[in-house]
Amino acid sequence: MKLFPSLLRTGAITSLACVFLLPHTTIAHASSDPQSTDWNVYGGNKAGQRYSPLTQINRANVKKLRVAWTFDTGESLAGLQTHPLIAQGRMFVYSPQQIVFGLDAATGKQLWKFDSGIHTGQPARGFAYWKSSEGSHDILFAQTLYAIWALDPSTGKPMQPFGKDGHIDLRNDLGPESPQGTVAITTPGMIYKDVLITGFRTGETEPSPHGDIRAYNIHTGALVWSFHTIPHPGEPGYETWPKDAWKYTGGANNWTGGVLDEARGIFYAPTGSAVSDFYGADRVGNDLYANSLLALDAATGKLLWHFQAVHHDMWDRDFPSPPVLLTLHRDGKSIDAVAQVTKHGQVFVFDRVTGKPLFPIEEKPFPASTVPGEIASPTQPTSTAIEPFARQRLTAEMLTSRTPEAHAWAAEKFSTFISDGQFIPFRVDQETVVFPGFDGGAEWGGEAADPRTGVLYINANDVAWTGGLTAVKSGESAGATLYNAQCAVCHGTDRKGQADVFPSLLEATKKLTAQQMTEVIHNGRGRMPGFTNLTGDSLNALLSYVRSGDLTPTDRSDKQEAASGDGKNAAPPAKYRFTGYHKFLDPDGYPAIQPPWGTLNALDLNTGKYLWHVPLGEYPELAEKGMKNTGSENYGGPVLTATGLLFIGATNFDNKLRCFDAKTGKVLWEYTMDYAGNATPATYMVNGKQYVVIANSSAHNSKAKHGTKYVAFALP
Repeated sequence: MKLFPSLLRTGAITSLACVFLLPHTTIAHASSDPQSTDWNVYGGNKAGQRYSPLTQINRANVKKLRVAWTFDTGESLAGLQTHPLIAQGRMFVYSPQQIVFGLDAATGKQLWKFDSGIHTGQPARGFAYWKSSEGSHDILFAQTLYAIWALDPSTGKPMQPFGKDGHIDLRNDLGPESPQGTVAITTPGMIYKDVLITGFRTGETEPSPHGDIRAYNIHTGALVWSFHTIPHPGEPGYETWPKDAWKYTGGANNWTGGVLDEARGIFYAPTGSAVSDFYGADRVGNDLYANSLLALDAATGKLLWHFQAVHHDMWDRDFPSPPVLLTLHRDGKSIDAVAQVTKHGQVFVFDRVTGKPLFPIEEKPFPASTVPGEIASPTQPTSTAIEPFARQRLTAEMLTSRTPEAHAWAAEKFSTFISDGQFIPFRVDQETVVFPGFDGGAEWGGEAADPRTGVLYINANDVAWTGGLTAVKSGESAGATLYNAQCAVCHGTDRKGQADVFPSLLEATKKLTAQQMTEVIHNGRGRMPGFTNLTGDSLNALLSYVRSGDLTPTDRSDKQEAASGDGKNAAPPAKYRFTGYHKFLDPDGYPAIQPPWGTLNALDLNTGKYLWHVPLGEYPELAEKGMKNTGSENYGGPVLTATGLLFIGATNFDNKLRCFDAKTGKVLWEYTMDYAGNATPATYMVNGKQYVVIANSSAHNSKAKHGTKYVAFALP
């Protein structure tokens, strides 16, 4: 950890008071208008509760909700995952290319537009907002790919003297020992006093940079502190890696953002997997602080405590969303807690200060790896008192019965798989079931929580995927080696992709020029990170292979240099590679297992017991045939109001925004939008009127019409 104490500032200027503070505190409205309540923190408040105290919309009148306004971004090539931020009567949103718009929050009218010139299809999920205590000026922090911009919220113009020309570049400050690779900011940072704490997204194959969590001065953009998620020599946790792994291993990054106990000055940050995600012979050990929940001193970056949910991750089981801060009640006592959900359906709950588990966690044994050179952890942490919110093991009895033909196909396919629950090491040239799949369980949208009752609301995916390993072949061309190392994991070794998951590159070459494909490679799009380190001969070799399947042989040293960029801080040559993400779908494109395929769940964290589970989403064409309430994959989280209304879009195929009764799980209202609401909504009040707003797009449904807009709802 590096610390620069001279850059810490105190005095009259303080951090923005969050709209909704921690439980049992007074709610302070950020707006001077008593008839307005903002939503000026990602996740609603710094505790990450996605909770609003607003009461105008309630169980009695929610059925009267109507569209109040829409804002079309004018783009349709990628998805929208933005959680809008609302402050001082203005709303701030992104387009798919990360152009920033300031809107009138009451009408949706465009007030200004900021185009940084850095265009990318990477997700941009939100903003950070700061306000001085004397009200002299505000700062809107927006991200475009690797850059964080300080913008004037009233004009959208970059503000000086923040960084260079109003922005900082997160590719800097990682140290010369960090491998080069993707740096992309998908989730906004968190403001504590005069620092902005941020992580970033990176690639999931080598080379990838170290996933350091960093804090920057909000006025100057100067680096204040840096926490090494991959410990350097002499730092705690270094002994959990091979001696030199820190020189070439990347990842372990905080891509989800975090939450803040502002009163205590503690920042809680979940981290992702170390690279490569599915084969770790070059990083044997527990690999701290990958796959960990970190409690950091927000002022200094000092580690206070940690919990690692997956040791030596080989399944891409990174934490999918920020944790949630709540106050729980046991035996007449109040306990300040932090709750963290996982992709594999577990819920872990800790004392916020000490890190002590509030529900039992046991290290349970799991099988050893059969892959030469790979050593799986003999145990993994398991929450034993709270039941998982997603199914854990796929059996033959759980296969689809949608049609006899689909069942027969699924049964034949399933007979070739290994399916024995969680943490089963992949084998060579045989597919292993990952259930719930690589996309969760829980996902990036986050959870809603009721600070008054301690109930957590979790939406989940509940479909199966498969994956495996195969030996790296000799005699490949440089382009083929690069493709298999960086691209085949998603698009397949045959370049055909998978419908509604990863696009076919064979089809993409018919639509995109080589220059357009280069822009996507460098900047990324949707799920795909950018590969800025691919240039020159390496880039040309990859493009040649993607576009024509060029198989001109080359020698092994050339292939390794191509796969590792400039060869600096390169990992040892891998002997095995991942065969790709394979969603277990039947020939008609539906999950090849029994429903529910997506759920919404209410969990009382005081007791660890669920109050209800309901399916979330459906396929319209199946519903017309009588197969309703199947649930579907869903991306984006819920928002809860003080009147017990739970708003959520998220579902991939029915394009609905729904309102559930938080007590019962019953649907009280729904509206079918033009596109899917694959984002987390927000709710706010302007001029005495409460609104609910959500981003729309259909990036997860290749058969749908495509567009991107924001839709706001209000009572007549």
